[in-house]
Order: sequence, then structure tokens, then C-alpha cells
Amino acid sequence: MRASFIFGEVFRGLRRNITMTIAMILTTAISLALFGGGLLVVQMAGKTQQIFLDRVEVQIYLTNDVSDGDANCEQDLCKGLRAALESTPGVVAVQYLNKADALKDAKERTFKNYPEYGDLVSDNALPASFKVKMSDPERYGVIFDAFNKRPGVASILNQKELVDRLVSVFNGLRNAAFALALVQAFAALLLIANMVQIAAFTRRTEVGIMRLVGATRWYTQLPFLLEAVVAAIIGSVLAIIGLFVAKPLVIDGVLGDLYNVNVFAKITNGDILLISPALALVGIGFAAITGYITLRLYVRE
Repeated sequence: MRASFIFGEVFRGLRRNITMTIAMILTTAISLALFGGGLLVVQMAGKTQQIFLDRVEVQIYLTNDVSDGDANCEQDLCKGLRAALESTPGVVAVQYLNKADALKDAKERTFKNYPEYGDLVSDNALPASFKVKMSDPERYGVIFDAFNKRPGVASILNQKELVDRLVSVFNGLRNAAFALALVQAFAALLLIANMVQIAAFTRRTEVGIMRLVGATRWYTQLPFLLEAVVAAIIGSVLAIIGLFVAKPLVIDGVLGDLYNVNVFAKITNGDILLISPALALVGIGFAAITGYITLRLYVRE
């Protein structure tokens, strides 16, 4: 099999159907870019979840009588709660916040960037509480079951629920990106199939002559298959370049402020490099399989 002939036929075929080739390249690039965006969202969701899980604390708010009458957690009720928390398996640290501490903590965390709003909060607005750091935030139920109905406990806040809601938003964005990628992939599939059929039809005479002089089916059909693969390679490269371009111009611009306050994990060039081989393999494999099936079903030379 002469490689020069095969590749010559491939590039002649790509030039002969230039509009179809361009359409297939662009559709493949868009499909893979959307697929890559979905993979990046998955990575961001995982990293963001880990950031928040590392900071997740269970907060146990105390009743007004404890908040008002025991600023230093020296009375039996408060001391008993603290001792029970510290002896609970999985608890790493327990911090007591009286009403003044709770107000200071809220201003530092919630109103850090908007101190004028923090000044509007009254000194008695927040109750005393225990902030409990656990080795495994998934074991929140242990704390809730053991302390929810104990005397002196008003309510229990599990910050992991907020993390789960945030992750569910990421999952929704990921699913939307994948859905769009599937639509684009279907369009790319049709374009690949059409390009292979048109290429085979326009060269049906020369292919017939080659078969008459003894050329095998693979030898005559391989150029058509490689045309689809070459177009997919170009589309994959464009998709990867597009992700690198979109990162500083779009993604960092939209999420830059949220990156700075560690609300979202930052998407890095390394993340794009990590998914680039997968995008290329998906694009090439998709084109090769589609081209092969089209040749077997519709091209009989």
C-alpha cells in the first residue's frame, strides 16, 4: 500500500469538498469544546467541594438563657455540652463563641467586604454557639442525633448542606454543557457521514477502476476514512485552543472575583491540558467509527 497515494487522496478529498470539510471541522470543534467545558465544570465542582469541605463546620446554636447568662461557658449546662462534644468520635475541635464573639465572627466572615452592613447588626442579634470541626463532614448526622434535643441547644446548622447545594448547581451546569455537546455531536455525526458519502460518490469511477485491477476494499476506502479523521484532528486542536483562549477572556473574567474569595476553585491551564488528550481521542474515535460505519452501510464499491 503506497502511503503517498493514500495521503494524496485524503488531502485532495478534503480540498474537493472544502465547504463540507469546514462545516465538519467547526461542528466537531464546537462539540468537543462543549464537552471539554463539561469536564472542566466537573473538575471545578470537585475542587470547590473539597475547598468547602475542608472549611465545613457544624455550628450548634445555644438557647437564650445560656447565651445571656454564660459568656465564658463556665456553668454546668454549657460545660457539659462542650465536654460531650469533645468526646464525640470524629470531632477534631470545638470552639465556643459567646454573643460578642459570634458578632465579631459574623462581621469577619459575612460582612468582610461590606462593613457598613455589619455595623447595622445589633450586639444581641446572634446567640452563643459551638463551632465543631469534624474529621469527616459526612458524619454530621452523628452530631445532630446526639445533640439536637439536648437541653441548652436551640438549633444545629450543618454547613455541608450549603456545599451540597453549590455542587448541585455545578452538576446542573455540567449536564447542560453535556446536553449541548450531544446535540452538536449528532450534527457532527451527520456531517461526517455526508462527507464520506459525497467523497465516495465523486470518486466512484476511479474507485471502480482500482477495484477492477485488484485493489482491496480497504485500500479504496481508507482515504475516505482518513479524511474524516484528519478533519476531526483539526477540530480537536481548534477546540483545545478555544478552551485556552476562553479561559482568560471569558472564564477568568466572569469568575475572577469569586476566585479571589475562594468561592469557586480556579480553572487552570493545567486542567485544560489534563482533559486535552481525552478531547482529541474522543474526536478522532468518533470520526473514525462514524466514517467506518458509513462506509460499511452506504458505500459498496
